[in-house]
Amino acid sequence: MRITQGAFSFLPDLTDAQISAQIDYCLRQGWAVSIEYTDDPHPRNTYWSMWGHPMFDLADAAGVMGELAECRAVHRGCYIRINAFDSTHGWETVRMSFIVDRPADEPGFRLIRQEGEGRVVRYTLESYAVARAPEGVRYPG
Repeated sequence: MRITQGAFSFLPDLTDAQISAQIDYCLRQGWAVSIEYTDDPHPRNTYWSMWGHPMFDLADAAGVMGELAECRAVHRGCYIRINAFDSTHGWETVRMSFIVDRPADEPGFRLIRQEGEGRVVRYTLESYAVARAPEGVRYPG
């Protein structure tokens, strides 16, 4: 199963040249760029761990690509994404987010049914990776 979160998620994985071009676009818009990683890409897990600090006032994508290479080396086998934050008054939000690295094996999610009082039934999703191993070692690196 392929996790589809963020921009470009239905396309084949981006090459480094394509990632660099997208980062250049973000920088031309004046957006701050950050790198995040996780081993639990649950759709409601919006807060991934941040790699370093957000990168403001960069002139080109080389600085971000260097940080991305370091993040890939340390967090091999994790999901890694690039975020572009627009701090313009009135926006102040992530304007673009896309996955740039993912594990070779993506096990997907299972649906968990919970019976409540009366006829109440609740459903939730859980990543198969969560049952596989504790946080930080779910995907072999």
